[in-house]
Amino acid sequence: MAHAYTPGLKVLHETIINKERRLPLKGTVTVEKGKVVTPDDIVAKTDLPGNVQMVNVANQLNIDAEDVNDAMIAKEGTAVAKGEMIAETKGLFGLFKTNVTAPVDGTIEVISDTTGQVVIREAPIPVEIDAYMSGSIKEVIPEEGVVIESEGVFIQGIFGIGGESRGDLEVISDNREEEITEEMITSKLAGKIIVGGSFISLDAYKKAIQMKVAGVVVGGFNYFDLEDILGYTLGVAITGSEDLVTSLIVTEGYGKIRMGSQTFDLLKEHHGKFASVNGATQIRAGVIRPEIVIPLTKDQLKGDHKDANASEGIQAGSLVRVIRAPYFGRMGKVVDLPSELRKMESETMVRVAIIEIDNKNVEIPRANLEMVETD
Repeated sequence: MAHAYTPGLKVLHETIINKERRLPLKGTVTVEKGKVVTPDDIVAKTDLPGNVQMVNVANQLNIDAEDVNDAMIAKEGTAVAKGEMIAETKGLFGLFKTNVTAPVDGTIEVISDTTGQVVIREAPIPVEIDAYMSGSIKEVIPEEGVVIESEGVFIQGIFGIGGESRGDLEVISDNREEEITEEMITSKLAGKIIVGGSFISLDAYKKAIQMKVAGVVVGGFNYFDLEDILGYTLGVAITGSEDLVTSLIVTEGYGKIRMGSQTFDLLKEHHGKFASVNGATQIRAGVIRPEIVIPLTKDQLKGDHKDANASEGIQAGSLVRVIRAPYFGRMGKVVDLPSELRKMESETMVRVAIIEIDNKNVEIPRANLEMVETD
């Protein structure tokens, strides 16, 4: 049977979800293998080195760099408070002394008799990593983090902004064609992950932020509105570090595009359940997709499931989405994967797939497809 690899989105009803939670640098893992955790449980922690403040003592005291050590009151390794005197000249007959005070709380790290500068290191910055989702600790990575395993629903989107968030799912659109409007967003949705249909406007998204909605999952969004939200033009860098109250996950693309029926029906089926979402996106090498994770208890699971990290290629019968014009955003099933190259209008020779869209078979370059993985 013909078979080809193409990147794709996952829309999985029941799957094994493995999530790695890793510290930015070595620290302490606070849980053991096998422990059951909830999203807010801290699984690892560390301290980032504090910011460095450079103080040019030689210039401020008007002395040579080699004389700085003699003028220093606080020595290397000494903790100092903001405003505390750290260096002083001897003055003339004990008078007309000049001094230097610490600009911040911290520790004297280096006193240089070459540059005449003193390095003050601010207090370490504590960093804690939470579990993000309910599950059990499958693996402990010593001094770095853990791998958490859970079973449940796993859905990927096309694009997102905002980092990790969590809350109860609230489907506020009656169908997948309906837009999310300002009037639909009220204070009752604070802390919830709201699900819409085809679109959310800039004003409606801003209201969601104002109402402290935890996250928005919707079919489409206006690309040009991103600059208004972010304050800069979005390039190809990874998203997810934006300082936003409300994460946004777009499942289909830019513009008004109705949410895929599999995605909408699955989210509607789990209305009211607790979900974890992450808007982090990277489009180029090392693709990162925004995601919705809905852990399920054993009594909520219905049958066999596969690993969400497993990736299969497209083959006859696979559900795919077209990601280029003229069928952009349309979904269909693969009828055939011809092995021979076909000539396109551009005169290029490419491998194609025969896709059934609206009961009509069309030839589409495989590079213009992404697989929608379902179970």
